Amino acid sequence: MWLTWRDAMEHALYGDNGFYLRERPSGHFRTSVGASPVFAEAVLRELVAVDDALGAPPVIDLVDIGAGEGLLASGVLAAAPPGLRSRLRVTGVDLAHRPARLPEEIGWTASVPDGIHGLVIANEWLDNVPVDIAEQTADGPRLVLVDPSNGAERLGDRPQAADLAWLARWWPMRAAGERAEIGRPRDEAWASVIVRLARGRAVAIDYAHPVDDRPPCGTLAGYRDGAAVAPVPDGSCDITAHVALDACAAAGERAGAATTALTTQRQALRALGVTGARPPVEQARSDPRGYLRALARASEEAELIAVEGLGGFGWLSQTHL
Repeated sequence: MWLTWRDAMEHALYGDNGFYLRERPSGHFRTSVGASPVFAEAVLRELVAVDDALGAPPVIDLVDIGAGEGLLASGVLAAAPPGLRSRLRVTGVDLAHRPARLPEEIGWTASVPDGIHGLVIANEWLDNVPVDIAEQTADGPRLVLVDPSNGAERLGDRPQAADLAWLARWWPMRAAGERAEIGRPRDEAWASVIVRLARGRAVAIDYAHPVDDRPPCGTLAGYRDGAAVAPVPDGSCDITAHVALDACAAAGERAGAATTALTTQRQALRALGVTGARPPVEQARSDPRGYLRALARASEEAELIAVEGLGGFGWLSQTHL
């Protein structure tokens, strides 16, 4: 059976017994959330900044899209000072069932709520929004079809007009054999978040690339048990592709975002106080245990902002204040 990649990804990741409805993501790949509680602390500082900008309303939202095992939502809630925690409404959004050990204060839903006042975080969510793949031929772009049982591919029909327009604007292909991941469903998914943001900030964090540096062969990949594997959409592995965050930003602006900032995780986290700076060596003599704790934290911070690793992620921040 031949399917478009978008249909195959949808079934493999979210269909009956799909990968994300069956597996714990932390068992298959490392994320910023799982790497260190420092990440949740940085998100808390972002939340405090939004709370201040909104004038400390009676209720402040934190909405975690693609919440997975609830680690980020739980981490922010645990680190929040009492005054903020008493006003904080935390919601995890995921198609998977509510994690068994999630704190009772955290809500859980399959769809993004309306009327958000606060901060939305979508950490490594958009890269798992299914997309079609197109390949350039002598006659123009053609959709790539896949056999979900083994990953074999063949060319199908031309993309629909809206997707051809998206390719022309956001991922133009020139040479025969070049491939592109058609990001229009991700633009729509992100725009649907912005329209639900009454006041506050929405942040998307993901593998990304800019329009002037798209990879000519695409970025489709599979992950299982912490290792890269062939992206066979049979439900046995994660299927992911990098995100055209600049296209998502434009969609967010059309949906009503008032401000937009595109940066890297390294730059964003450094602005939130995550520097990776090592403690002074003199502390090792006066406070050896404190020195070791500070050294361990510096190592965790360094991983989160490493340019060649997690620090290279793209951050898209849009506000409606």
